[in-house]
Amino acid sequence: MHFEILVEDESGRIAVDGVLGKILGANGSRHSWRTHGYRGLGRIPNDWRGGTDPAKRILLDRLPKLLRGYGKSLGDSEAVVVVVDLDCRDCMTFKRELLGVLNACDPRPTALFRIAIEEIEAWLLGDRDAVKAAYPGAKDRVLDGYRQDSICGTWEVLADAVHAGGSAALARAGYPETGQAKCKWARKIAPRMDPDRNRSPSFRTFRDGLRRLARA
Repeated sequence: MHFEILVEDESGRIAVDGVLGKILGANGSRHSWRTHGYRGLGRIPNDWRGGTDPAKRILLDRLPKLLRGYGKSLGDSEAVVVVVDLDCRDCMTFKRELLGVLNACDPRPTALFRIAIEEIEAWLLGDRDAVKAAYPGAKDRVLDGYRQDSICGTWEVLADAVHAGGSAALARAGYPETGQAKCKWARKIAPRMDPDRNRSPSFRTFRDGLRRLARA
């Protein structure tokens, strides 16, 4: 099986890319994939047939066109996987909106939508051993207080655990420093993750969905 994996931002792409080999095996052996990082989530356009600016690379803005294109280009042993953050949305409503875009495609690609709750950093926090291996000085007090996959300001929790000055320092610095820090965490933690011990329910749903498609 070949996977085209669309992720809403670069830190998410790095996190996903860092753990895929442990879920599917080495890239190009039994299964293969390409990961595509976008510059933000955006929103599903009202006019699904309308044009959007490809240079902006905003995932949901481009999603109807992307899925229509994959419907025409992907074969039976290929699938598209869309990975997005829930943020403050209602999960079931958001999933229905994504499926609505897919169901409007003719032909429809084989597609899997996976939603990180609340943010992709929840998947990193789901493997505490990996966090501690990447950051031996990570603050246990902060990690102990995190409730997995809760709506709590997830990236801020990880920042408070591993970043000098915590989330407050990054909030003062703003972008691009915050985005660079998120990429650094993903780059250091994801390769150390064990998919089978991860405590994040949304990560396990992602893992199991990939494995199910890989067995198809």
